Amino acid sequence: MDDELLELQRQFEFAQQANKEYITLDQLRNEMVTEVKRLGRISVIDLADVTGVDLYYVEKLAQSIITDHGGIDIALTELAAQLNVGLDLIASVLEPRLGTIVKGRLEGGQLYTPAYVARVSAMVRVGEISGSVRAGVHWTPAVFAVAQKESVDSFFSQNSFISYDVLQKLGIPQPVQFLQVTNPRYPEGKPLVTTFVHPSMIEMLDAATEDALERGSWSDSLSLLPSSFTPQDASKMLFLCQSSNKAHIFGDFYVLSSSFMKDICDCTVKELETLAVSRSLGTVKPGDLPIANEVKAGYDSSRLSVSSEMASDSGSNKHADKGPKKKKGKATGNALANQSESGADNQEHTSTKSKKSQRKGKDTSSQTSDSKQGSRKESLKMKEDNLSSPSEEWIMEKITALVPDFEEQGIDDPETILRPLANKLRPTIINTWMEKRKALFKDNAERMKQLLDNLQKKLDESFLNMQLYEKALELFEDDQSTSVVLHRHLLRTVAAPMVDMLLHDLDEQNKLKNGVEVQESPNSESISFSPGDRAAISKSFPGALSNKALAVVEALEGKRVETFMSSFRAVTEESGLPLKKLDKKLERTLLHSYRKELTSQVSAETDPVSLLPKVVSLLYVQVYHKALQAPGRAISVAISQLTDKLDETACKIIADYQAAAVTLLTLSATPDDEDSCASNRIREILESQMPALKSLVSGASRS
Repeated sequence: MDDELLELQRQFEFAQQANKEYITLDQLRNEMVTEVKRLGRISVIDLADVTGVDLYYVEKLAQSIITDHGGIDIALTELAAQLNVGLDLIASVLEPRLGTIVKGRLEGGQLYTPAYVARVSAMVRVGEISGSVRAGVHWTPAVFAVAQKESVDSFFSQNSFISYDVLQKLGIPQPVQFLQVTNPRYPEGKPLVTTFVHPSMIEMLDAATEDALERGSWSDSLSLLPSSFTPQDASKMLFLCQSSNKAHIFGDFYVLSSSFMKDICDCTVKELETLAVSRSLGTVKPGDLPIANEVKAGYDSSRLSVSSEMASDSGSNKHADKGPKKKKGKATGNALANQSESGADNQEHTSTKSKKSQRKGKDTSSQTSDSKQGSRKESLKMKEDNLSSPSEEWIMEKITALVPDFEEQGIDDPETILRPLANKLRPTIINTWMEKRKALFKDNAERMKQLLDNLQKKLDESFLNMQLYEKALELFEDDQSTSVVLHRHLLRTVAAPMVDMLLHDLDEQNKLKNGVEVQESPNSESISFSPGDRAAISKSFPGALSNKALAVVEALEGKRVETFMSSFRAVTEESGLPLKKLDKKLERTLLHSYRKELTSQVSAETDPVSLLPKVVSLLYVQVYHKALQAPGRAISVAISQLTDKLDETACKIIADYQAAAVTLLTLSATPDDEDSCASNRIREILESQMPALKSLVSGASRS
């Protein structure tokens, strides 16, 4: 049906904004006549807009309407106003022509009569005027055509491009056809959206793009082109560049090399690693984390917000339960102080009862805090998930920080390049980060197992020795001042290294558990922390472990070994490192080893001052079956405890030797020449008495 109507020329097909529509000639004529009658007068161009039909058809049908409707009125006043002439002049011109019909062709707002067209065509044909006739009516003088071509040639040769706007201003309605078909001088030129360019410009852009790719950088192609070029022109030129096949193009004209994008990915992944480390150390600021809203759980934060997680985390959070967090610096443990534990069985029984009552109280209080702890665990889980999946906005911020040129060049709209780039890189960043974490967790799991196994062995040995030394303190319970000195000495010489070793290894295990890459550390037995370092490490532990570790640190600075031992057991149990208790069999074995080692040291000792405390300790093993650890200022009291157990000769040897040793130490503190001579004499006396003192522990008689 449509084909038949078109063949009969009874309807036209034209395109509107939304779709295609068909209209018959009669319907179009009626609409045009109705509009003219309604307004009295209307522009042909306005008629084309009102009816939605192309101007060509409106002009063609308007001629037919004018011919068929002779009664259409024309207001002379409007003509006079439009032409800016007097009404009388208009009337004098029109009156002689009333009743005549002018045949012509209305095109583009101009009326072409057949006589005009024929006359111009004849003049051009016979060469009376030089020029050309286009479409039968448009005459272009030869001079103008020459000027047109010269102007186009001049502009194009100087700039290697020419915009279509310039050509249209020169009276060239079809610029692309003029440049490629009519004028054979530009057969190699490339038509863009708004501009016609010479291949040399494409080569220039291709070279700049290739240079950016070789440098592993990026380039803004639009900034390399003249200001008249549009983003669409730049995009089409990049499409024609061979080097663009190896590049990534964003925002139509931003060219990024693969190595540049890889560097951004690597730097962003490193940032995530830094955030993970900072989170485990407890040094994260709010706003650095790659997530939107986070719940604070009470953890200090100080730098990169990776603390608990990433992006808009409310900051590094300290969780009362699980969820490892760490602060910069090392920390000390703080554990709940349980009942003191002595060597006597009845005292151990009392301690057990006390612990049971404490556990009951702890269970009751823990029931009331379950909901809070549960919410904190959920918050931590949410942060862990978001740390593994950084947001687009966070990645955009990191790209801006890594490539400040984006901001310097005024790329204010993030949709131009930042968001598309972040969207492109995000899957790669997440996959790389997750693969790294997976590999790190696998490696860390093996290291954690080895670390805890070694720590368990070292703790068992150290704690058994500590229990052995603790039993010797019972001999001095009646002397309060000496007891305090011995307790403090044991805490600082034996307990402190044990605590430092535990805190160091737990801190390393905590980092490994969080997926943090930890360098191989030196032997933890040789590490020594200050009280501040111990507290800092303890605070970095999660939940109850932090509290119990802090309790150990406090007990270490106290005056009672029993309090420390109770707290130390609590923190090791919380860490999953149960400690052995010293039974009679183990005590005999350790005491035998201790006696054997002391005997060897006494035999090899050559320093007269250092010999005395070793001999006293060995005598305590022989007499009381206790391993005494006594500082120099408690030696006199320790010796007094032996007077009832040794014969008079042995007591005299020890007393004389001690008096001489004290005198030697006193003289050594004053560097006078006279004192130096006296000191040398006393040292000679002590050296002469050393065999007698050694004989006391190698076979001397005891009471």
